[in-house]
Amino acid sequence: MNKRVTIEMPEEMHRLVLQYAAEAGTEPNSYLLELIEERLEDAYFLKKAEKVLEARERGESRTYSWQEMERELGLDD
Repeated sequence: MNKRVTIEMPEEMHRLVLQYAAEAGTEPNSYLLELIEERLEDAYFLKKAEKVLEARERGESRTYSWQEMERELGLDD
């Protein structure tokens, strides 16, 4: 089920949304939905990356060299 969200934005920003949507060949609503979705995905993956780095700093994970990875997977033949 879709939900309606209303936002207020400065006139200049609205003009840019209309312009960029037109350049992309899409409607302003679709353009904004795509931007929001991309930003949400970026935020999700950034949070995941931060958790991995924090775990690495705590010594709870490590990285492997390409050669180590090949040995671990038995691909070093």
